[in-house]
Amino acid sequence: MTRRATLAGISAGLLMLGCSVGAPKDSAPKPRSAPASAASADATMTAEAIGLLRTGTAFVDRTSFRSDVDIASQIAALSHSDNVRKRSIATISAPGGVIEIRMIDDEVYMKAGALLRGVGDGWMVLDPARLPPDFALSFAPGRNDFGGSGRLIDAIVTARVNGTQITGTIDVTRVAAGNGISFRPPPGGVFPDGARSHAFRATLDTEGRLVSFLIPEANGLPNASLRYSDFGTTVTVARPTGAVAAPDALYPQLGMGGGE
Repeated sequence: MTRRATLAGISAGLLMLGCSVGAPKDSAPKPRSAPASAASADATMTAEAIGLLRTGTAFVDRTSFRSDVDIASQIAALSHSDNVRKRSIATISAPGGVIEIRMIDDEVYMKAGALLRGVGDGWMVLDPARLPPDFALSFAPGRNDFGGSGRLIDAIVTARVNGTQITGTIDVTRVAAGNGISFRPPPGGVFPDGARSHAFRATLDTEGRLVSFLIPEANGLPNASLRYSDFGTTVTVARPTGAVAAPDALYPQLGMGGGE
């Protein structure tokens, strides 16, 4: 069974981290259906938990923050973002090199190092009109959570609140491509059955903000984590000197459809 974290692309201030999952396993016996009353109670608890998580990510439109994404200790992305002032700076580390991204108002700069083919190692200015749809570079509300928590929340199947902890299951096949953590099936396009009910654990701080969303290793998936911190810290981003227009070779390598 193959388990690997791949450099699937880059997104607004953060690497779009693609996980290739393992080959499908034999289906386990399906559990018996729960009584209607129990199912209703579970649905109510799940709705409550999802509501808290959505409220817990409202800070992305209100204050500055830091986000950290990690997959299997192979790929890591660190971003400092201020969506109110339209400033973001990120560093993405992967086997083979480092990518830097800076966003100032509507300007996007990137330095790809050796990780992307045929683009050189200097600073580039990206053309927003040429970016693929799943490479969302925008400070617009609803598209500016560079950690990608909204897509993870959308894929929750069950959840339960216990104080500041929220635990449950997530359907990774429903995590849309975009900023932060994304999942792709193995060759053949079929996820293991367990990927549709994969455990997660989230934590809120004392002010109700989401500070971590953890996905443990299982079902052919590597461990993945998203963390938020440094709320309200000033984010300073300088325009790089000597930046040139990004070459044509860059754009096909961005997003989940990009080269590896």
